[in-house]
Formats: sequence, structure tokens, C-alpha cells
Amino acid sequence: GEINFKVADTQITIQKLFDHYAAQHPQIDRTDGVSLDFGIWRFNVRASNTEPLLRLNIESRGEQARPMQDYVDELTTLIQA
Repeated sequence: GEINFKVADTQITIQKLFDHYAAQHPQIDRTDGVSLDFGIWRFNVRASNTEPLLRLNIESRGEQARPMQDYVDELTTLIQA
């Protein structure tokens, strides 16, 4: 599901996430915000068009992926830092 965060600057936060994960060489799609795909898990983060929020969507696939909550916790920590 979608998780919403109130942040001071959505673009700075999106860039911070991008910079943090770039070294892992994910597939990148900037169609709607920024989507980073790592094969066994992926996330999309974007600024809301109607509210002062950052919207985060996370998916994992396969048995090699860590538990979903691990990804949620990691991204939440980075967004709120």
C-alpha cells in the first residue's frame, strides 16, 4: 500500500533516497516521481499533486526478498532523517 509522509521538501527527500540507493545499480524510472527496481524489491516515491506529502509505494517479490517491514523501516528512517 501507499505510505504518506510530511516532509519539508519533497524533491530534496527524493534525491536523498536516489543518492542512497544509486550504488546498488537499480533500474530507474522517472515517469512518476522516482522508481527504483532492485529485482527482488522496488519502490516508487513521488510528491503528491494535491497535498504537501511524499507518497511511497513498496513491493517485494520472491523468496529472496527480506520481509516487507524491513524495507518499510529502512525507507521510513531515510525519509524522516
